[in-house]
Amino acid sequence: MLAASAVSILILAPIPAVTVAADVRPPNQNPLQQQVAVTERAFAKTMADRDLTAFGRFISQEAVFVSAAKLLRGRQQVIDGWRKLYEGPSAPFSWEPETVEVLDSGRLALSSGPVHDAAGKLVGKYTSIWRLEAPNTWRIVFDSGCEVCVHCAADTR
Repeated sequence: MLAASAVSILILAPIPAVTVAADVRPPNQNPLQQQVAVTERAFAKTMADRDLTAFGRFISQEAVFVSAAKLLRGRQQVIDGWRKLYEGPSAPFSWEPETVEVLDSGRLALSSGPVHDAAGKLVGKYTSIWRLEAPNTWRIVFDSGCEVCVHCAADTR
């Protein structure tokens, strides 16, 4: 048991501040998909932790965030545009990856999944495009979300 714990710690050591239970990863994901899923969960954790500085580290310098309200272009605009969402003691919403795909080149990935409000109700879907940047770090280059349709909100899969 102790040896298994030590192995787990060694495996996770190259990914600072990212802790994911082993049973969270779908068994059919390849290592790159798992890497992006772990990164997406760490990105989402910045909202739960109310850590705007950490949020900014996941954003590419040339990122574009698209929403119905406005287009945010570049890391600083994205951080400034999301600043109000990080104010206050509790997160207004949360998200998690449901689908992760990575190009065969291993340099570009897509993650998408549900968005839940603070009470846990499904309120939307997001899609993020991640690029592997130096030094071996996944960062978001495109992000978009939409409200969930009535049909999807009723889906309890």
